[in-house]
Amino acid sequence: MIAALVMILLIVLIVLGMPIAFSLAVTGTLGMYLMLGFDPMMGVLKTTPYRTAAHFLLSTVPLFILMAELLARGSIVRNLYRACYLWMGHVRGGLALAAIAANVGFAVLSGSSTAAAAAMSRISMPEMQRYGYNESFALGVIAIGGTLSILIPPSLPLILYGVMTETSIGKLFLAGVLPGILTAGVYVLTIMLQVRRRPEIAPATERFDRAEKLAALPKVWPALVLVTLVLGGIYSGAMTATEAAAVGAVGALIISVTVGGLRWRGLRESFSSTLRTTAMIFSIIIGAMIFSYFLAVTQVPQHLVEWVGGLALPRWGILALIVLLFLLLGFFIDQIAIIILTLPLIFPLVESLGYDPVWFGIIVTKTVELGLVTPPLGMNVFVACGATGTRVEQGFRGIVPFLIGDILVLILLILFPEIVTLLSNQLD
Repeated sequence: MIAALVMILLIVLIVLGMPIAFSLAVTGTLGMYLMLGFDPMMGVLKTTPYRTAAHFLLSTVPLFILMAELLARGSIVRNLYRACYLWMGHVRGGLALAAIAANVGFAVLSGSSTAAAAAMSRISMPEMQRYGYNESFALGVIAIGGTLSILIPPSLPLILYGVMTETSIGKLFLAGVLPGILTAGVYVLTIMLQVRRRPEIAPATERFDRAEKLAALPKVWPALVLVTLVLGGIYSGAMTATEAAAVGAVGALIISVTVGGLRWRGLRESFSSTLRTTAMIFSIIIGAMIFSYFLAVTQVPQHLVEWVGGLALPRWGILALIVLLFLLLGFFIDQIAIIILTLPLIFPLVESLGYDPVWFGIIVTKTVELGLVTPPLGMNVFVACGATGTRVEQGFRGIVPFLIGDILVLILLILFPEIVTLLSNQLD
């Protein structure tokens, strides 16, 4: 009875607009007080914040965020987009294709979806507007392209998933490569189909000669060096994920300051944004851990597993319900919060059904990724529209065709798990 009341209170607080972190902490604290009393509750509150935040692998989170912010505020991402633009811009829809290609490159460098959306909004949207691209179409491309950063490694949601479920982060990173490439390919196909059906939304631009194309490539080398250092270090075993994140952050700082044109103002904004984002994520993690202690006391996860096990549903039916739950939560809650909030409940159930935890991590990440571009939250759409001064309705209208493609990719990953596990199994 107490567990049900606390769950209801949690939902009410979230609906009323209380931040997720405080909603979890308040309801978890109240639940422990009602179940255990004052002294045990205080014991948990005294130790949980430090023990949770001091987890070694969580140090990768601020480091990868800082790397993304430094690169986004320098000229590295702009050079990356410029190179893609010179090679693809002459075809109809080429600026949109260049935006997707640049987002793939930025995803490999960052792991932050909102940073990608903000950077590409400032860089690619003015070019699309200059050549008469349809506003909704352009916003849809920018918003959806940013989601690649939470699937293609390094990915913050995958790091959090690995920490919470004790799953190898190296395996998760490898598992995200093929789904990320497949997703980018579907976005490209979606752009080409839209442009073919409605040529007026993406007029052709000028053609560049080979000399201009080749001249743009040397400016991309700093990004390639950083990718090689970070991902090569992780996959080769030369560095842990934490060490690679530190190398990436320092490398991004050096590259952005020396050849990326980063100045004092951009440097200050990078650190400020990193602090805000990191504080938000760690607050959610601490709140979720307090709430998970309450769940452990009430044995809700165990009861949930027993209840679902008694349902007359096949394994795939239960998985379908879990995916549907993630999709629904994505409409209202940030993707990081969804992962932290639900895994203590869902992961034991998934393990009991015999699903591969690495494969499930990619399915979770891919599913919550949709929440970045769906109303009413749709953070990437708000970021893209805010950075360009356009109406949010236009952004959500442009995202619809890409959502259809994303759902098809999700279905493929569920039906053919080999797409996910092909590379990750090489580490066994």
